[in-house]
Amino acid sequence: MYLPPFLDLRAGFTSRFTCVPATTNALREACFRIRHDVYCRELGYEPLRPDGLESDAFDAQSVHCLLRAKQSDAFIGCIRLILPKPGGPSAPFPFEKTCAATLDRELVDPSRMQRSRMAEVSRLAVISAYRRRKGEQESPGTIQPGDFGTPDRPRFPFIPAGLYLGMLVQAQRHGVETLFMLTEPRLARHLSLLGVRLQRVGGPVEHRGKRVPSMLSVGATIKSFGPIVRPLYESIASEIETGYRAREAASAA
Repeated sequence: MYLPPFLDLRAGFTSRFTCVPATTNALREACFRIRHDVYCRELGYEPLRPDGLESDAFDAQSVHCLLRAKQSDAFIGCIRLILPKPGGPSAPFPFEKTCAATLDRELVDPSRMQRSRMAEVSRLAVISAYRRRKGEQESPGTIQPGDFGTPDRPRFPFIPAGLYLGMLVQAQRHGVETLFMLTEPRLARHLSLLGVRLQRVGGPVEHRGKRVPSMLSVGATIKSFGPIVRPLYESIASEIETGYRAREAASAA
């Protein structure tokens, strides 16, 4: 199907970026270094670390994704997917602690769900050189109000969209059906433009600004992608699968 250039998201993304699963210690350290630059040095969300790596106890049960800029061959963004704790699947996810008082238990009660099929998306971070538009400096890299441009001058937020889609790929690969995340209230509206339907499941909390707990169905979201977003998703899925195969081949050698 022919798409005008500004709607050919796969071509626009693959000409600029590559999604890389963090399958080695070196790649995971690249995630932690980006997070330190953004969360510790720039935004002050976390204390500075002597080693320049921002990590926490949940990283041991997480899979991570990086975004590489083809022009510089440098990693410019990252995101993680927190999976159930091995040997302790009933251990709460971070959002369950942060939103303990605001979750609407009539909508969703994570403690009663099939926890092996749950995960939480967090720690999205994009380096400052790629967050220079007005209003982005105080955000770690989420989708912003003007990221889709205007009817006369459309554009697309390839960087955060690529990272969020990368997490959907990782979630499907690891058998996750329900994703939770803490989001800015406006993010749900912007993700809906990608075909991602977030369901708000509780009241707002103060967590590095106003945030609300949300969830989405991985299978239903992927199934809902139309002819504009689906080629981009499939391209990112192929890149991530290639990264895993390369790691498996290196381990077998």
